[in-house]
Amino acid sequence: MRTVSEIAAIRERQPRFLPAARGRVRLRTLCNLRWLAIAGQSAALFLVDFGFNYRLPLLGCLLAIGISALLNVVLSFTYPPSHRLSNRDVTFYLAFDVLQLAALLYLTGGIENPFALMFLAPVAIAAATLDLINTIILAGLALGSVTLISIFHRPLPWAQGDSVALPQLYQAGIWASLVIGLGFTTIYAWRIASEVARMSAGLAATQLALAREHRLAALGALATAAAHELGTPLGTIAVVARELERSLPPDSADLEDVRLLRAQAERCRAILSKLADPQQASLGPTARLPLGALLEEIVAPYRGEDVEIDVEIEGSPQPQVWRVPELVHGLGNLIENATDFARSHVRLHATVDAARIALVVEDDGPGFAPEIFERIGEPYVTSRPGNHALGESEIGPKDDAFAQHEGMGLGFFIAKTLLEQTGAVVKATNPDRKGARIAMTWPRGAIDGNDPPQPRED
Repeated sequence: MRTVSEIAAIRERQPRFLPAARGRVRLRTLCNLRWLAIAGQSAALFLVDFGFNYRLPLLGCLLAIGISALLNVVLSFTYPPSHRLSNRDVTFYLAFDVLQLAALLYLTGGIENPFALMFLAPVAIAAATLDLINTIILAGLALGSVTLISIFHRPLPWAQGDSVALPQLYQAGIWASLVIGLGFTTIYAWRIASEVARMSAGLAATQLALAREHRLAALGALATAAAHELGTPLGTIAVVARELERSLPPDSADLEDVRLLRAQAERCRAILSKLADPQQASLGPTARLPLGALLEEIVAPYRGEDVEIDVEIEGSPQPQVWRVPELVHGLGNLIENATDFARSHVRLHATVDAARIALVVEDDGPGFAPEIFERIGEPYVTSRPGNHALGESEIGPKDDAFAQHEGMGLGFFIAKTLLEQTGAVVKATNPDRKGARIAMTWPRGAIDGNDPPQPRED
């Protein structure tokens, strides 16, 4: 049941998923965004100056835009388009964009300029792609720039002969709205990106674990094919052995060997006949077992001297349940967790009626920790030692402890995800603060229908 090595491999490859990872952003992406900003700034500059006849310090503005364009050109010739940037590089280039925008706004009215809203763009990009520290650096730089240009700036361009003077209270309101917008955008974008990355990494681990179970299940189909292929030559061996047995005299020294050869050939044919029957095979995605037999099979690897495991079935007749990998691996993870935390006893109680199949897994351990109870079912949430999932931005491995079974926080997430794929509703509770309780409910036909359950897309 355990897939520790596969999960550890996923943790080692997590830089592809996590906000704290290096090399998530391609240079081409930032350059294209900067070209877009350059085009927009240039269009606004010429429209205001020549279209509306609002005189701007064109030389200074064009110098700021030209430096931004020059940076793009230099980067394009220095690195290939597919070059991936580290967190530090992305922070540096976004910081340049913040300062370039601040310079343009300084020349064109400061925060009185409606385009001051564009400070949100580089901060939002940072929050969606960088770790918490670099995001805070960018947000702090943007906040400082907004504050400085609100105090020191050139007059807001206006029609010749006219001028506009916004009340200081109104300017303070603009400053407050920009600060609040920067803070809210940073927190919101970073939290959403962090949750998406966390779920992506957890689902990748689930898919890897499930792929292993499907490879094991494929052995059933392989055994069936082997049985059909080997049946003919074994039949030939049995016929030849029978003819040799008949042709040898009763006192022949080889008679016992020929009889043994025929008996073993018949035994092989009997074994292959069972493997060729999917209803009798214990492997393969098409196997069906009574609910009690399936639970006993899943429980067997976890029975030991320290923890007693009881399996109870209420209701009859017992349904014939499809032995699909999602069900076997999901229940196996729950039972493994229960035996890890139980003091001495784990109980599986199944209830069968005309409308549903319900299963409860209970243990007499400490139960779910209060600080993680509301987040049970999310990846990398655990009360085991070495938990790095609660409220941290960097979920990637920091040492060899993440290659161990403790502290990964994936067991219940994988189990819940797989069981929900079979149509189950999974709920976790702490009944009277005595141990943990996992309740699963399937509608009749979900796992005991005429066809095996199909994984759901949602």
